[in-house]
Amino acid sequence: MSLKGKTIFMTGGSRGIGLAIALKAAADGANVTIAAKTVEPHPNLPGTIYSSAEAIEKAGGSALPVVCDIRSEEQVIAAVAQTVERFGGVDICINNASAISMTGTLETDMKRYDLMNGINTRGTYMVSRACIPYLKKAANPHILTLAPPLDMKAKWFAPHLGYTIAKMGMSLCTLGLSAEFKADGIAANSLWPLTAIDTAAVRNALGGEKMADASRTPEILADAAYVILNKSSKTCSGNFFIDEQLLRDEGVTDFSKYSPGIEGPLVRDFFVPDEVLEALPTQTVSGYDLI
Repeated sequence: MSLKGKTIFMTGGSRGIGLAIALKAAADGANVTIAAKTVEPHPNLPGTIYSSAEAIEKAGGSALPVVCDIRSEEQVIAAVAQTVERFGGVDICINNASAISMTGTLETDMKRYDLMNGINTRGTYMVSRACIPYLKKAANPHILTLAPPLDMKAKWFAPHLGYTIAKMGMSLCTLGLSAEFKADGIAANSLWPLTAIDTAAVRNALGGEKMADASRTPEILADAAYVILNKSSKTCSGNFFIDEQLLRDEGVTDFSKYSPGIEGPLVRDFFVPDEVLEALPTQTVSGYDLI
């Protein structure tokens, strides 16, 4: 397996899961466009598009940092055009950027609702749409979206309806694109974690240090994404992968490296279907639910 010479258009990627995926691909010698808004360091959000680009280059890849608000069609089209001009095409589109507000309906005003849906659902649709003409020309084209399985249970919607709509909208893009562009050989898949992942969102918005100390590192998603992106786009499409489940299917049995120094149960992520939990060893899913 190798992503050497492949060109990845990544939304977000200044930090966390997106950066981990980019660095994994860069180790093979991939080209990565980091399309995000963060150009100045933030006290609570480490990393910028420029620091990410530097890390990608250091890891062995080629990087193109592009200032891009994925709510802007003009900026998205320009960012994809810059990618094609620099690297000659697009082989992989990764929809990583996402906005989150774990609030109830009365606590989620329309500005926040529009932000989440503008970045999550609309952004995924628009970025994928902008990349598809170039993906059609690629040898093994993939669209990978960091979005959950389409599990239509009320328990996922009731606590934070606006956010769940926005995330499930990303999943609907996977469902529709995988079928619409099957004849073109373009794969569209989603990837989601079994456990909470130690990111800035977890530390700042969800559970703080306590939750971060019971979470896995982003590298588990990077390893899972690497497996997906190396599969044949003609035969691996329309899937809603869970990181641990996918890696177990690939023969991985020791997951301790993704939670170094952590003793005790890990926090289960939300949106994980019950049937997934039932199919995995119990010791990997012990802990408490987020909602």
